[in-house]
Amino acid sequence: MKKKLNILIASSEVVPFAKTGGLADVVGALPKELQKMEHDIKIVMPRYYNISKEKWNLKPIGGPLGTPMGTLGEVWCGVLEGKLPGTDISVYFIEQEQYFGRKGIYNEENGEGFLDNDNRFTFFSKACLQLCKMLNFKPDLVHVNDWQTAAIPVFLNTTYKNDPLLKDAATLLTIHNMQHQGNFYPGLMEVLDIGWEHFNFLELECNDEVNLLKGAIYNSTLINTVSKGYAREIQTPEYGWGLEDVIKERSNDLFGIVNGIDYDEWNPESDKFISANYSVKDLSGKAECKKDLQKLFGLPEKPDVPIVGIVSRLARQKGIDIIAEAIYGLLDYDIQIVILGTGEVWSHFYFGEAAGKFPDKIGCHIGYDNALAHKIEAGADFFLMPSRFEPCGLNQLYSLRYGTIPIVRATGGLEDTIENYNEATGEGTGFKFYDLNAKALYNSIGWALYTYYNKKDAMQKLIKQAMTKRFTWENSAKEYENLYYQAVKKRIGEERFKSFELPKKTIKKVSSKSIKEDILEPAY
Repeated sequence: MKKKLNILIASSEVVPFAKTGGLADVVGALPKELQKMEHDIKIVMPRYYNISKEKWNLKPIGGPLGTPMGTLGEVWCGVLEGKLPGTDISVYFIEQEQYFGRKGIYNEENGEGFLDNDNRFTFFSKACLQLCKMLNFKPDLVHVNDWQTAAIPVFLNTTYKNDPLLKDAATLLTIHNMQHQGNFYPGLMEVLDIGWEHFNFLELECNDEVNLLKGAIYNSTLINTVSKGYAREIQTPEYGWGLEDVIKERSNDLFGIVNGIDYDEWNPESDKFISANYSVKDLSGKAECKKDLQKLFGLPEKPDVPIVGIVSRLARQKGIDIIAEAIYGLLDYDIQIVILGTGEVWSHFYFGEAAGKFPDKIGCHIGYDNALAHKIEAGADFFLMPSRFEPCGLNQLYSLRYGTIPIVRATGGLEDTIENYNEATGEGTGFKFYDLNAKALYNSIGWALYTYYNKKDAMQKLIKQAMTKRFTWENSAKEYENLYYQAVKKRIGEERFKSFELPKKTIKKVSSKSIKEDILEPAY
């Protein structure tokens, strides 16, 4: 029997308590599957101002928790305990008014990052380890996520390297977005309090700043990203954001695991947000969902005109500027476009104006509405994601489930999860393009529309193939479990690892070969 692990998962956001992106979805879903494998899971996150104690039934535990912060002295905090909804998994909330008692998670209301983000998340990282001591919880593995918890592997290899409770803890660093690295002024070394000898180009120093993510890359036992494609890409200058050589040095310890999605929430057969339910065996309800979507956006109710849906953060990373460049040309097609999202201010005005000029072809809703997102997934014929980079992506997975064919730029998780339509065989689940420009986007949509209008049988086959694909958290959790065991073995050594039994299948390492070369095989 495999030894069950004590696992601490540290994250700056967790669904449903706080979310800005996919990180929160991962930490809200993965522990549920790990618990089914009988591992002992504990989650730690900050208690932000908008996380209600009453709503989530958060209860204080123990007394005040002290956290040494170098030149800032010892900072004290409270600890609240709640449960991940639908489970008995404990979520511990670090409550510290100075750092977390404010609106927003990372940013001021004007979008500027908080000036003390360095101290906030250095404190949180060390508080996670202090919490283990309070609980007398000896983790076999600490799973850290992005730069906000990147100091934890550094602390475990320095401040806590001789601590009886923590010295053997392995670490897995999951990089959800390489662009954000936690770059701060050199004086942060005095707060980290690990010694200036660690401020060097092989550890924390990068361009004369402290780079927390770089420190974690060097100090973590193993590293993964949220798709195999993205794991390859971050080893290149285009996607590495200056750390590509650092990642290459750890390429033997780098892995890619695609996120799963919640098929209970995203299921056209039972979705309560859509006007009619449907399945791969009976698609008739999708036509009703399309009619409902046209009505909601004030578009002409034409059943034979294809709808291209966009649900996105309206930001350059998501290729919104490319959509803006192409959108008026796309209106040459017999097409309708619906947009839901919020982001860069210029895009609000641009797409709002486009909808005003062409109300029979473009519908736009600035903001986020979960019910409307479900309606777009169900009612659209195609779903557009022309991302510059996409570590994993979730909307393309939702679209597959709803028979809404993705049109994507082949990058990161979009490359991994969407199979390009093969006109000769009819195989595939979507339409992909590689060049990031308006012409490539225009031509790919044209290809999809040609298939829609002229190859009805092929289109129906695409829809059915898409709807039968599954990217479950159960499968992803098995891969994470494999990594956890591999990390523990590497941390404590072969002899002490004999009490653990590795699963028979292991995840293949990510090579630094060309990102267009399919060199990885799935572990399951």
